[in-house]
Amino acid sequence: MTDARPKTRYIFVTGGVVSSLGKGIAAASIGRLLVSRGLSVGLQKFDPYINVDPGTMSPYQHGEVFVTEDGAETDLDLGHYERYTDANTSRASNVTAGGIYNSVIRRERRGDYLGGTVQVVPHITDEIKNRIKLIAETSDVDVVITEIGGTVGDIESLPFLEAIRQFPVDVGRRNCLFVHLTLVPYIGHAGELKTKPTQHSVNELRRIGIQPDMVLCRSEAELGVDIRKKIALFASLPLEAIVSAKDVNNIYDVPLWYAEQGVDDFILGELGLEAEPADTRSWAELCTRAAAAVEPFRIALVGKYVQLEDAYLSVAEALRHSGWLDGGKVEIDWVDSELLVDDATALERIGGADGILIPGGFGGRGIEG
Repeated sequence: MTDARPKTRYIFVTGGVVSSLGKGIAAASIGRLLVSRGLSVGLQKFDPYINVDPGTMSPYQHGEVFVTEDGAETDLDLGHYERYTDANTSRASNVTAGGIYNSVIRRERRGDYLGGTVQVVPHITDEIKNRIKLIAETSDVDVVITEIGGTVGDIESLPFLEAIRQFPVDVGRRNCLFVHLTLVPYIGHAGELKTKPTQHSVNELRRIGIQPDMVLCRSEAELGVDIRKKIALFASLPLEAIVSAKDVNNIYDVPLWYAEQGVDDFILGELGLEAEPADTRSWAELCTRAAAAVEPFRIALVGKYVQLEDAYLSVAEALRHSGWLDGGKVEIDWVDSELLVDDATALERIGGADGILIPGGFGGRGIEG
């Protein structure tokens, strides 16, 4: 008896030129658009560092550790995935190079490879591919979106890129879509946008053996048709596959901007998926509330890692969301707990706040004062 359920499709999000372009937001926004069209999605982040998980990493190095429903300590991008798609992530949603190597080495020590030579290809890449398939098998979703951490050209991310290069051979090229996020910088003294970094980034991806199906071009302002045509020519892609991913006032506006650019229509067409028309009303309402929120609420957030706001990212986002629901614009005052040495100092520093939030913290610096 054949399985009546349609095959799971796979979207891979890679980044080029520089880091911190917002691959997590891009992946989450694509997920949001697919959810708005009635599809179920599972999101996953691959991190190229050797740590088994971010649990022992300093928040100054990594930002917050996002703890999933099943107790896994994971990358902060998983918080974006949950906020954008309303789907709970799990231990399988965040995989590090260290975790992959750890699994393979433990198998080798047990003798599972029967004395064979253990290599990056095929053993490490097979383990990576198994982790991608695991999301599809355990969550039974229509689309799995996998974000590849790091930047194309990094040594660290090569095994992950090699694995996703092989992946279409296993599941069919028509069931996979490669989305590449790049930067189109504006050079002030020349007075023009430069496409060369994007061209080089796409070429680097091709050198590895991956032809992107869509290029998301990050820029300060919207890209004109001429610039997009030029990138399309060098990337061997149709014009509609080159998306102007301009800066927006609020990261929650990104899915709506992508919808305007036809991102979801293009993805569904490429993957051969049929879905209901997009219903973005509730998301648009959230963004409208956010834009209309003007009444300031000052919340003093007292913690030990306040020099890096990403260390308390989920807390900050929860505060901002709650403010929007009440028509208020939450302004977070980041207060270093170590500076509150006595009652007078504390009163002066946080006495004028509308509310005080003290996130969990371990050790003396987290609780004293």
